[in-house]
Amino acid sequence: MQIELIETYLDLMETRSFNRTAERLNLTQSTVSHRVKALEATLGRPLFTRNKGGTQPTAAGLRFLDHAKALQHQWHEAARAVETAGAYERSMRIGLQHDLAAHYAGDWLAAVRRELPGTSIYVEIDYSSQMNRDLGAGDLDLAILYTPHHLPDLHYERIGEVDYEMVSNRVTRIEDVQPEHYIQAVYSPSFDRLHRQALPQLSTAPIASGETTAILALLAKLGGSAFVMAPDARRLLRTGAVSRVAGVEPIPQTVYAAVNVRTRHAHQHRRIVSIMQTLLAAGP
Repeated sequence: MQIELIETYLDLMETRSFNRTAERLNLTQSTVSHRVKALEATLGRPLFTRNKGGTQPTAAGLRFLDHAKALQHQWHEAARAVETAGAYERSMRIGLQHDLAAHYAGDWLAAVRRELPGTSIYVEIDYSSQMNRDLGAGDLDLAILYTPHHLPDLHYERIGEVDYEMVSNRVTRIEDVQPEHYIQAVYSPSFDRLHRQALPQLSTAPIASGETTAILALLAKLGGSAFVMAPDARRLLRTGAVSRVAGVEPIPQTVYAAVNVRTRHAHQHRRIVSIMQTLLAAGP
């Protein structure tokens, strides 16, 4: 069975539109239709119905979804294994949350190389939303992220947390922080929720970002107050560039490991997750 048929079916299950799937896959609508018909012929069942109300999956189409995702994942794993065959026994593609990369990537990957010398590693630094999609599509084998999407074929586990502290190069007390001089951090939906609960008066700032690197640059260029990762706060405090804002507690951010349910107990996956768990417990 051609993987293109599976991927076209999966995209159509998301869009419920032959036109939209054709646009997303850069195909003609007739090509999408031919692929769906070829897959239906192979399975011996219609997968979609088309009428004035749009495109809807049949009962067979719905039942095939989990199997199609598994086939796509296995295909990507097989393709990568063949592509990278050589000196290493296996290869892995892992994702890491943007904000964790600066403080943990080096020690993490160095430890992984020592623990798994027969495994080649590719690391993608990204946001949680994209890593969840890549895991579901089989483009990543494992990810360390802030926001799980709890997709049915993925397994998530809490492995630790990091703290964010408010610093400022304008004021020293929370009472003096003004919204017009505040850079709002939106590192994750859970972080944003805790922030709004603790500081509702600062939850409509004129500028916001979801990455510490960008917020640090904005603090340096524009001045103001913002939440940054605790190790960045400590570094800036040592240089005298900022002050810690009194009267406001740090906001914790939970860190999760995510893998496909079929590999949750695989040795190399458990070692990689365990190494990050140890680093988070020790702090950068």
